[in-house]
Amino acid sequence: MKSLVLAGGLPQISLINELKKRGVTTILADGSSAPLALPYADKFYMVNIFDIEAVKNIAVKENVDFIITVCADQVLLVAAQVSEMLGLPWYLDYETARSVSDKELMKKIFVENSIPTSKYVIMNKLDMNLIEQLRYPLIVKPVDAYSSKGVRKVTNEKELKIAFEDAVQISRTKTVVVEEFFDGEEISADFFIVDGKVHTLCISNSEKIKDKDRFVIFRGRYPANASDELIADIENTAQKIADAFKLRNSPMLVQMLTDGKKITVLEFCARTGGAMKWLLIKRSCGVDVIKGVIDLTMGIKPDIMVRPPESKYIVNDFIYCRQGEFDRLDGFDEQLRLGNITDYHCLRPKGIRFSGVTASSSDRAAGVTIQADTIEEFNRKHRDFVNSVRVLDTDGNDIMRHDLLPELEETV
Repeated sequence: MKSLVLAGGLPQISLINELKKRGVTTILADGSSAPLALPYADKFYMVNIFDIEAVKNIAVKENVDFIITVCADQVLLVAAQVSEMLGLPWYLDYETARSVSDKELMKKIFVENSIPTSKYVIMNKLDMNLIEQLRYPLIVKPVDAYSSKGVRKVTNEKELKIAFEDAVQISRTKTVVVEEFFDGEEISADFFIVDGKVHTLCISNSEKIKDKDRFVIFRGRYPANASDELIADIENTAQKIADAFKLRNSPMLVQMLTDGKKITVLEFCARTGGAMKWLLIKRSCGVDVIKGVIDLTMGIKPDIMVRPPESKYIVNDFIYCRQGEFDRLDGFDEQLRLGNITDYHCLRPKGIRFSGVTASSSDRAAGVTIQADTIEEFNRKHRDFVNSVRVLDTDGNDIMRHDLLPELEETV
């Protein structure tokens, strides 16, 4: 069998390796000339993976048996559309993929099905008459972007106009969501749907860099700071979402905010979280969601057997940098040997230039996993790690933002 893998980031390395174990030849397509997954693929095409005709032409030329991706938001739509055009298997049809990829359609379905979400308007031109029905502060975001690109918090009309124009430029459809801000902790909840039933995999907190208007995640923390009652509400909401969008067999990531008593849904997608999220899920419940997606694509019913977590605390920390040209990570292997980190992954190629922490999770240089059974154990490992590693630029300077990795606080 032969597959066309769309996007070549860290999760796709695991995807390609698993496909190879199953005897599947892998053709990789990515917009970068040197994606992380390139050395693992059997063949590579540098192409705009959002270009439907280009992806279709590769699939036809290579005579692939299926098109696949994991942990990638907008690419889902491309995989669904081209698969439908060519009669290839995929776990989402095009209409469903469109509804879970477009925030305008998503919000509409949320409201129609009484799924809690912030009050909002959709615009391609800023209309202050429509804004009058909303209460500041507001969140502005493109309807079809990902990785927090173009997402801004604004507190007045001047900030709104700037953020709106930025979001319009990022959106491929030049359309923007403006919604009321909900103040609370962010919950990142991963599920797997089998025959219409939602199975809970991992409910974690997404901790973000404290910035007045941007939302850049520096940490994924399991378990989430949530009561049993709140978790039950999260799970019930997830089932309502699956039912409303007619999802029968699919991974699902739901991003929510909570004040500790109630939740509001920011957005969701029929995929697993990106970067290292699939590793956090696997360590917290034993389920390999990448294998699950391959199973669905190959017509196999996934085995979603949830097991106890490996540790009480499982944390993905993400490394950001000051301005500079990235050369290498230093000290990470030693921290792995000492057991202070469970794993680490470089997320950007050598030679890439960082511009500091801007407005996207794509600015990450690396990610690590730290595990512990007590807060004290975690913070000991964390301190040793943060004080011992460096991210070096081409001049040998440490450009790592050590200050963006706080110790873990006890929650109740």
